Amino acid sequence: MNRLSCVLSVMVAVILFGTDARAQQAASAPTAAPGVTSAASPDVQSFQKVEDAWAEAVNQRDQYALELVLSPLFVDVSATGEITTRNQQLVQVMDIEDKTLHLEQKVITVRLIGEIAVANGTYMLHHKAGSSSVDEKGVFTHVFERGRSGWLCINSQRTMLRTDATGKPKKPSNAEMPFHIPLFSKGEKNN
Repeated sequence: MNRLSCVLSVMVAVILFGTDARAQQAASAPTAAPGVTSAASPDVQSFQKVEDAWAEAVNQRDQYALELVLSPLFVDVSATGEITTRNQQLVQVMDIEDKTLHLEQKVITVRLIGEIAVANGTYMLHHKAGSSSVDEKGVFTHVFERGRSGWLCINSQRTMLRTDATGKPKKPSNAEMPFHIPLFSKGEKNN
């Protein structure tokens, strides 16, 4: 009986100390965000090629090249909130009268979730609005599905970056604190 209790206590000690050592090793190892790739990763580079093919198809008004990038299930939400399907995008590319239209896209991050990938990045779209040229800058989120021929985009959302409409540089604040309430300041006018 004494020998059995001694063996059991040794086994419990080995299990507890072994688990503690593994937990410390796991805690000390640096962890990256699961599924997020860095800018230099092969995933970002491969999706940059897909985005480049997409931009080139739009810039060259090439319907067939665009069909190779967009899934038949594709839905696009533009920066203005307009929702279009793949077929509507293909018609827009063929019927576009704006010869100055130019699209550039840069992938920043890619998250792989099985057969689905989410690519985030920035874009610049040069186009005409009325009689003037516009450089629309913004961010995008593209959701891709792995198909037989490669990655196909099933969803696209663009958000335009806000620009200062006045064009005047903002005057830097000289307040001591970042949040300034005029009635409670230590200025000369409130003496």
